[in-house]
Amino acid sequence: MNFTKFPPLVQVPPSKDKTPKHLISKKYKHWRWRMFIGMYLGYTIFYFTRKNISPALPLISEKLDIDLIQLGILSSVFYVVYGIGKFVSGLLADRANIRMFMAIGLFLASIIHLFIGFLDSLYLIVFFWGLNGAFQSMGFPPIAKGLVHWFSPRERATKWTVLSSSHTAGTFGVGLLVAGIINLYNKGIVGWEAVFYVPGIIGCLTAIFLFIALRDRPVSLGLPEIEDHRRDRPVVELIEKSKSHWKLLKTHIFTNKFIWLLSLANMFIYIIRFGTLDWATIFLYDIKGIDQVKVAIFWTLMPLAGIPGGIVAGYLADKFWNGRCVPINVIYLVLLTFSIMGFYFYSGSNNIILTGVFLLLIGFLIDGPQNLISGVQTSRVTVKEAISAACGMTGLFGYVGATLSGVGLAYITASFGWMAMYGVCALSSILCLILVLMTYKKEKGHS
Repeated sequence: MNFTKFPPLVQVPPSKDKTPKHLISKKYKHWRWRMFIGMYLGYTIFYFTRKNISPALPLISEKLDIDLIQLGILSSVFYVVYGIGKFVSGLLADRANIRMFMAIGLFLASIIHLFIGFLDSLYLIVFFWGLNGAFQSMGFPPIAKGLVHWFSPRERATKWTVLSSSHTAGTFGVGLLVAGIINLYNKGIVGWEAVFYVPGIIGCLTAIFLFIALRDRPVSLGLPEIEDHRRDRPVVELIEKSKSHWKLLKTHIFTNKFIWLLSLANMFIYIIRFGTLDWATIFLYDIKGIDQVKVAIFWTLMPLAGIPGGIVAGYLADKFWNGRCVPINVIYLVLLTFSIMGFYFYSGSNNIILTGVFLLLIGFLIDGPQNLISGVQTSRVTVKEAISAACGMTGLFGYVGATLSGVGLAYITASFGWMAMYGVCALSSILCLILVLMTYKKEKGHS
């Protein structure tokens, strides 16, 4: 690699050196695999520097004397900044270099982790954890852009959900990492700050790998558009190529009612996701009487089950519904509603097996709708030239839901109890289902 010519931050223009026809398939195969593996590993490690705090919450609460509401504030500040940042990053990523955008975001997020664990002030931790949220928001928009430019509509549900399992793999991986760190801390081998600086070191190294491995769009390498190569046209095509970026956003994002419906649906799915994931550690430890190490291990079950859950949803959407997502989302959301209430009523130290089963079910069932709604379905109701902005929009609403799962669910739990909290999660699943159904005709190609 030639480091004397630093890659641009802006989108790389189409290469003047076109790939010969007999080499297009071979070159596409090489770069599709390289881009996929790079984006998968990169987003996995983004989660190492994002979700490392969740399984350590009981320990952090004890060490810094933080109560339930303060923990909610810490979570909500991150989600507010991340949600806004994801929207802004989405607007920028459509015109940015996939390679540089993602690598820089991970590197800056990782740098913060090298010292945040040594802060002893709640306010400073909240500030820097919020700053981490801003850099974390640079992770998914370039991936969304990469997916629609490197993979065609008929294969996208499978590819998108497989790649989206990276966040689940990251959550699972960092759960095991933090559980190991807590075990070493209990033995006096490391300080509790290691839950921050170990993921930070891993993140910095991965950012360097992304810089080396990734590239921008296929046309920047002299390849044809993916739709031309795969002979697969998008559901929604950009008719006026000369439109300004603002007009494109106005037409295909801000006045697109289906983007708004999916954004609201994503808000409810994120209330469920973070309500069941982030608060499960406190619920199982304080209410159900399960010890810290077991809680950390239990916490990894949800993301572990989410990997096959999301992939199966994408495969079924491609296999039986030609990439349409509404049917499989409805099935998943109905089952998810019952699983949430089952976990509340039947989990506990006396029902270890059932606790694990319901956590596995919730994890399996939540990843399908989350990955499909905020990504695949969104890509099917707008043009690919605005996909990062569209995913930024659904992501913004998702993290409105995540914010509500922080302070909002903390207030509901403190005021009305844990049954009310899990009741809100079940109701959110039902509302999400209704909103998803309202996009059924559009997904079939009818406005």
